[in-house]
Amino acid sequence: MPLTADDVDRFEASRPRLEAIAYRLLGSAAEAEDAVQETFLRWQAADIDRIEVHEAWLTKVLTNLCLNQLTSARARRETYVGRWLPEPLLAGDPMLGPADTAEQRESVSYAVLTLMERLSPNERAVYVLREAFDYPHREIAEILDLTEAASQQIFHRAKKHVADGKARTEIDAAAARRIVEEFLAAATSGRTEPLVRLLTEDAISVGDGGGKIPARTKAFEGAVAVAKFLRGLFKPTEAKRTLVGGPPEIYAWTANGDPAVVAVVDGRVVAIMCLEVTAEGITALRNQVNPDKLERATAQWALADHGEPLFDGF
Repeated sequence: MPLTADDVDRFEASRPRLEAIAYRLLGSAAEAEDAVQETFLRWQAADIDRIEVHEAWLTKVLTNLCLNQLTSARARRETYVGRWLPEPLLAGDPMLGPADTAEQRESVSYAVLTLMERLSPNERAVYVLREAFDYPHREIAEILDLTEAASQQIFHRAKKHVADGKARTEIDAAAARRIVEEFLAAATSGRTEPLVRLLTEDAISVGDGGGKIPARTKAFEGAVAVAKFLRGLFKPTEAKRTLVGGPPEIYAWTANGDPAVVAVVDGRVVAIMCLEVTAEGITALRNQVNPDKLERATAQWALADHGEPLFDGF
């Protein structure tokens, strides 16, 4: 039977939640949108009158579609050029989902999305549904065809895998801007010492160019190595301007709740560098420059009141 207007409205009311779940599961906004659209097609083909709890049905269908996607994604990433990093989302993007609790904010942080790549598809699904959306284990078990005890065990195992021994510091927008301002001042000073002071001893820097923009496959490790890399990265050159299509403007922003450096050329986001901050300093810099993973950020940037750039000396 064709969908009624009420059926469509019911799905659209669920769409933001479904997109937020799918993004956390897949680490890709584009793939999340595809999974939600496929869920709608399944909804369209279902006998809706026989579905007792619509929200549960939609969540189960979406989650299982994402599990299938994660399984195939692992195979694709084996041939991915360079380091794979999630697609960052800028502040204000509705796909970031709920942010009322520390657990919800943590679950969508760029650091945790990256760490979740360590998890099996089932571990990732249980972790996201429980930590970010507070589903009881009874419902998670029904969604994933597990026992409730198995769901609890998987969740504890997933939390252990995600924990990396560093206590991430929660930062509001004003503090994030101050951190980025201080970071940019050090990065554009032409000296390594100011950067070393901001970094933890075991700091790392990684980048994802997807084979389309040069990005070092192996991470820079240690404060000195990272500082030397950043000093060179922020040194203006004609080659860099040519690579990104013009002189970039550099802004302080947040992405996935983390302080972020956003580089923009003629309204197009060309790079997002997410800073992972602990009480000891900046412990990781993850730089997304793959243009395929910046399209949504560019669309979101066009809607933002971003003010003047902090640096445009390129």
